[in-house]
Amino acid sequence: MLKLDDWVKQMTRQTVQKLPFQAENAQQWEEWRDALKSKLAELAGTFEEHRVELEPETVETSDLGDVIRERVVLTTSPGLRMPVYILRPAQKQGRLPVIAALHGHGYGSKEIVGLHPDGSEMTGDPGIHRSFALELARHGYLVVAPELIGFGERRLEEDEGKPPKDNSCYRLTAAFMMAGGTIGGFRSYEARRAIDYALQRGDADASRVGCMGLSGGGMVCALTSALDDRIKTAVISGYTNTFDDSILAMRHCIDNYIPGILEWAEMPDMIGLIAPRPLMIEAGENDRIFPLHGTRKAVSVLQKVYRTAGVPERFEADIFEGGHEIHGTVSYAWFDRWLGERGGE
Repeated sequence: MLKLDDWVKQMTRQTVQKLPFQAENAQQWEEWRDALKSKLAELAGTFEEHRVELEPETVETSDLGDVIRERVVLTTSPGLRMPVYILRPAQKQGRLPVIAALHGHGYGSKEIVGLHPDGSEMTGDPGIHRSFALELARHGYLVVAPELIGFGERRLEEDEGKPPKDNSCYRLTAAFMMAGGTIGGFRSYEARRAIDYALQRGDADASRVGCMGLSGGGMVCALTSALDDRIKTAVISGYTNTFDDSILAMRHCIDNYIPGILEWAEMPDMIGLIAPRPLMIEAGENDRIFPLHGTRKAVSVLQKVYRTAGVPERFEADIFEGGHEIHGTVSYAWFDRWLGERGGE
């Protein structure tokens, strides 16, 4: 008889994917991409039926000297409002390339724009997020950083008095699944709505759009970039792996799970839907929740996807000395390469 642990591993590992990446030429790759993209949209949910007028309201503006930081509130679903931060370099004029910055687990969008949970300016250690939205603005980008549902100011009432890094993921995920959707799909939908708002602004260049996310935000970045062709390049940090080696190998937040996905594909297949658009992954050698051996398996699959698509130069992996955190050293230059004024050269 098998131990329960071994039986569960056997069950998931013996699940036969119907759409793993097996293409041998460009035509097969395109057919695979279209089929899996459609299935992913079905499994995660696109939530387009929730689309309403955004009704943007600017509630706060701060001049940081080199960056202007605005806080805007948008309507994403009937009766539901979402705060987002907009950051732009103070000295840059004209239309700027746009990057959607997606935070992971923590205290929400404040954590990536240089603020403490109480809204005061961050000092000292910037934590695993490294204030990456603020850093991207300093590199010349118009950055939109939505508060993902379940975090920060968007927690359920029962969680509002808890420590800032506590979240409402469990109950929200259960509610979405019972209603036939996923919280990841809804977060991706809201990220797309944040991009909609950014592109309506007079200071945005709609032809140059990127996306970057860490951990749970990396998952949302992967989903959003896979489903939204407006995104021309992506950086996924602290997430790219296999399901088998990461979220099925240890306890992860329930918001990482897409019911039924293993029937169709593994994680690198899902992420591979971003091809042929440029993709960089960041992975810390000592990331304990998305371990390196799983990342290396995913990198191997993604390299094959990009080679088959005929654009191997559009995929890179930055395996850095560190843990579960933003690196930025290579990825900011990656955005410059593909979204700069001479992007793609």
